[in-house]
Amino acid sequence: MAFGMKPRVSRALVAFVHDVVMAALSFVVALVLRLGDGAFAKLGGPLLAPMLLFTAVCACVFLSTGLYRGIWRYASLNDMIAIARAVTLALLLYLPITFMLTRLEAVPRSMLVINWFVLAALLSGPRLLYRVLKDQSFRHLLERSSGGKRVPVLLVGADDAADVFIREMSRDPAAAYEVLGVIDDKGTRVGRQMRGVRVLGHLDDLAAVIERVKRRNRAPQRLILTKRLPRETMERLLEVADERGMTIARLPRLTEFKSGESDRIEVRPIAIEDLLGRTQTKLDRPAMRHLVEGRRVLVSGAGGTIGSELVRQVADLAPAELTLLDFSEHLLYGAELELRERHPELARHAVLADVREARRLDGILAERKPELVFHAAALKHVPMVEANPIEGVLTNVIGTRHMADACRRAGVAGMVLISTDKAINPASVMGASKRLAESYCQAMDIAERKRAARDGGPATRFVTVRFGNVLGSTGSVVPLFQRQLAAGGPLTVTDPAMTRYFMTVREAVELVLQASSLGLAPSGDGTGKIYVLDMGQPVRIVDLARQMIRLAGLRPDKDMEIVYTGARPGEKLAEELFHDQEPMVATGHPGLLLASPRTFNLELLSRGLGELAELASARQGDEVLATLARLVPEYQPARTPDARSAAAS
Repeated sequence: MAFGMKPRVSRALVAFVHDVVMAALSFVVALVLRLGDGAFAKLGGPLLAPMLLFTAVCACVFLSTGLYRGIWRYASLNDMIAIARAVTLALLLYLPITFMLTRLEAVPRSMLVINWFVLAALLSGPRLLYRVLKDQSFRHLLERSSGGKRVPVLLVGADDAADVFIREMSRDPAAAYEVLGVIDDKGTRVGRQMRGVRVLGHLDDLAAVIERVKRRNRAPQRLILTKRLPRETMERLLEVADERGMTIARLPRLTEFKSGESDRIEVRPIAIEDLLGRTQTKLDRPAMRHLVEGRRVLVSGAGGTIGSELVRQVADLAPAELTLLDFSEHLLYGAELELRERHPELARHAVLADVREARRLDGILAERKPELVFHAAALKHVPMVEANPIEGVLTNVIGTRHMADACRRAGVAGMVLISTDKAINPASVMGASKRLAESYCQAMDIAERKRAARDGGPATRFVTVRFGNVLGSTGSVVPLFQRQLAAGGPLTVTDPAMTRYFMTVREAVELVLQASSLGLAPSGDGTGKIYVLDMGQPVRIVDLARQMIRLAGLRPDKDMEIVYTGARPGEKLAEELFHDQEPMVATGHPGLLLASPRTFNLELLSRGLGELAELASARQGDEVLATLARLVPEYQPARTPDARSAAAS
């Protein structure tokens, strides 16, 4: 499997040409410094041949020593030492050669001493100047590597993070790692050097490079990634490392580095999110801050995975006040404690409440007067909701209806509903209940827009954001695999063909805020539409299991078994992000898509939800499922009491 195409190398040639030109220029400058005005007359005569000979000798020395391979962006003391050696060698070779040819009759002997200093300055000066301009400072120019017994490693990625790591390892006598070489994922710097460390090859040549390093040097024990790589590349790296008994780690991203000269760089284990290989989405952070800054915000489900991350990111955007609402005392306490530690100056309120209680929500919103509500409260675990369908309907459907109605009555500017890809062609109660919640918020948004246009005055806007699985969330497969690994296995996978969309919780919430800033903007055209996060390509669960086994330093199917248990009630082999009747609309923002609305009559839908609420409150399970199937036609329950028991097991 190829990692990618190898780009043509051209910068090394430019560097070589520069060095050769500087060699010729140094001869002229040294001669002028020695002879003064008479130097130019001699250059046209007896000194022309010695100058060309000197330039040719320097070119050969530069080629043989690889002087031009150094990356100017990372010029340091190592490069200056290499230049001094190359200049010395060139003059030592030139001296006997020109002596045999001309007996040094045309060349003043003292000029050669002058030439050493001039050439060294002309070669090092542009390199240092380029580095200073890039760094905007003179720091790090006087660094060099130090020895010691360290873990031999290869860096994957010839970039700024690699330069920082090599620099730290070279100046710290107690450093844990020795960098044997660098692997270039782009291929533009192969054969060049970073602080004296060679860029040994392209990713396509990784296996061959490792074998070559083993023969010439100590065998590398670890690959350290300096950047985020595509998922396919990560899978191949894991295979190569696994075949050779190597481990893989990563550097913190440059944005994660602590500031300060004394801060040490900690090599981190590869996390499961690194295997997704997702590229960083460009966000409109000013728009996100404008959405939140100075406003009163309420987050329901504030103790959950999505809700707690919403609290963190919303708090970072300087709201005037932040209210945390959750039904779990334990989760709410943890979220409020973290918020108090991170933002002690922020006005905050922790409220224990159940979204099923309409009067309680009305009272909270009347007291706190939020301008923006993020509704993340929901029951999300598919098998658990299958076993307890009435609870799922009461929380996900009726609770969302209560929150939406309370927001409208309290004059909240905007409510954002957090939804799921399981709402598309649902095969589970959880998915069907979330689809019904989507439908109600869509219908409310359209109705509020029409009312405001007819009667005037502000409208409460309703925005729905839909996305797939969040890594590490409660009930997700990753924590399950981690527990099974810690217990010695086996890892249980429901079906070898099962796939899911995955995203980190941080990225998901960032895109939720981005979608909210678009949907709630006065010029927003997303009336009744659903924002869908671009989840990338789906991941096979069995591949995820194999990768996690490899990250644990074990071999799949040898050291750790994978057992297939069969799909549980309500589970689908593959999830979808769009319904056939929801044409996709581009938003102009990377990472965000827009699903056209499937319109519902709010009055008819409210009547149906009222009937559903009565049946759920009366604990009439079969009637609840039948009504749910009627309100969500694409949902086919096919449930029995035995299925409920299986879901609970």
